[in-house]
Order: sequence, then C-alpha cells, then structure tokens
Amino acid sequence: MTAEETPPRAQTAWLTPDEMGTWRALHGVISVLPDVLGARLRRQMNLSFIEYYVLACLSEQPDHTLRMSRLAFLASSELSRLSHLIRRLEKRGLVRREQDPADGRSTLAVLTPEGNALAIRAAPVHVDHVRRLIFDVLDKDEQDALRGALTKILSKLIEDS
Repeated sequence: MTAEETPPRAQTAWLTPDEMGTWRALHGVISVLPDVLGARLRRQMNLSFIEYYVLACLSEQPDHTLRMSRLAFLASSELSRLSHLIRRLEKRGLVRREQDPADGRSTLAVLTPEGNALAIRAAPVHVDHVRRLIFDVLDKDEQDALRGALTKILSKLIEDS
C-alpha cells in the first residue's frame, strides 16, 4: 500500500475497548482451538486435528471421495499443503489418490476402509472434546447467539473473498 492509499489516521474507526476485547477473544479461540483439539487426537488416535478433519470430510461423502481442490477448501488449506498431508495419510494406508475420471486434470482423495475405520474411532474423541470445550460452557441462549454471530461473520467473509 502506498502512502496515497493509506487512509488518514483520523478517518479510521478504531476498535473500542469492548470491540478489542471481542476481537482478541475471537482471535484467541481461532488460534488455540485447533491445537487443543489436536493434542487429544494425537495422544489418543495418532492424528493431528487437520488429519482428523480431512478424514472426517471424506467419511461424510457418500462415496468417501472428494476432489483435492474441494477438500483443500473445506479444510481451509492451500492445495500444496493438503497434498503433503494426503501423502502422509497415503503412507499410513488411510487415503489414496486417483485421477478424476470426469476431469483428468483433477485428482481425487479417496478414503480407504482403514481410513474410514479410524475416522469412526476418532469421532467420539473429537466430539466429546468439542462438547466439553465449547457446548458445556455455554447455555442454550449463548449457543444460539454464538451460532448467529458466527453465521453472520462467515457470510461476510464469503462475500468479501
């Protein structure tokens, strides 16, 4: 950004102390939650959070298959980073890659039976941890408010992307 493009300081709508507190709390959750969830998954299932998330995304598909580009989007990952992760999961026999028969330029990630079995075993560990960390500390009204607020934020993020 050049000096001409920089908005004048006086025109910036700085965050109020309450807004700053909200922003810092949100940033903290975004930053810490995957590591906290991943620590338990690593200890109990030998999976990182992103590895579990990829297996879970694949397990939710009727044919246990997704294009790598779609899986990268769902996992909020760059395609190159996802490719490295899939390679590690392939070495463990949890997924395999196939060329997309509908589009030879695309690659599919396919969950193996072993990968599906691990996703099924890991799901209760993950869900119990999510419940304890998030839902058990919020009452119904707080859950509804959080869902509403996050849905609005996500809509704005998608609109601006």
